[in-house]
Amino acid sequence: MTLERQSTQLRALLRSKTFLHMPSVYDALGGRLVQSLGFEAAYIGGYVTGGASTVTEPLLTMTEQVRLSEDIARNINIPLVADAGAGWGDSLHTMRTVREFIRAGVAGVHIEDQLYPKRAHYHKYVVHGVPVEEFVEKIKYACQQRDESDPDFIVIARTDTCRALGLEEASMRINRAADVGADLGLLFPRTPAEAEQAPKMCKLPLVYVQSRGNRDGRPIISRQDLQQMGYVGCIEAQVVLCTAFHFLKQALTELRTTGNYKGMTEVEYVASRQQVEDLIDLTKYYEIEAQTVEMREKK
Repeated sequence: MTLERQSTQLRALLRSKTFLHMPSVYDALGGRLVQSLGFEAAYIGGYVTGGASTVTEPLLTMTEQVRLSEDIARNINIPLVADAGAGWGDSLHTMRTVREFIRAGVAGVHIEDQLYPKRAHYHKYVVHGVPVEEFVEKIKYACQQRDESDPDFIVIARTDTCRALGLEEASMRINRAADVGADLGLLFPRTPAEAEQAPKMCKLPLVYVQSRGNRDGRPIISRQDLQQMGYVGCIEAQVVLCTAFHFLKQALTELRTTGNYKGMTEVEYVASRQQVEDLIDLTKYYEIEAQTVEMREKK
């Protein structure tokens, strides 16, 4: 793994105007796969972590999210951005949250203006937004902790209020967050027109969230179009979890109902196993054993 901080890498990518396309992963192997395919960064979201852990996102603890983030971050060479929810409390709690993610080797987090504790109804698009002053205070202290612990760490201000209060309110919150030091912004435009307008209304560079499978009509927009609109990055929030679940369910259903699975050829199985072994550096381990324990046994 590289010795350069992931946060420093992420800062450099942002300075170079590199568009950040970030699939949301939930384990280290997924992170390695994302890296191997040339993505600029990876992401670990609360929805994916909650799903993979068989609990809803609002029931996740900071410790669980930090632990999973650390496991991924220390096994990849590209920056990892994490969902830090509502900071797991008030401003003081948010400062500790930022410290823990920095210690875990994560490159940045987004912090939102949702009520804490977060409610399961969030998944039904019920917005429990906190007053703007409370949100801005939380972002201010998150940035203070960033400056003290790792100035390269990225603080992304996220607002969910666009869904309920409109783009003008959401962009105002992002702009207030910019005034206290946030690096990037994240909001949830409801229409293609709002998606195009949002970067023009915000002081901060924006990251877009592709909420594939959403049930409130939010648009899915190509990476190329997002770049043209002025976004600096895109989070693929569900694509890894949902595609994995979809195809795994198909395979297991066939296996259960027929007693066999024929969706892959033997050649494809061999190739897939080899790719997994390559991603976990198994050949390197073979070489070390050949030079140590295996060599001693031959003497």
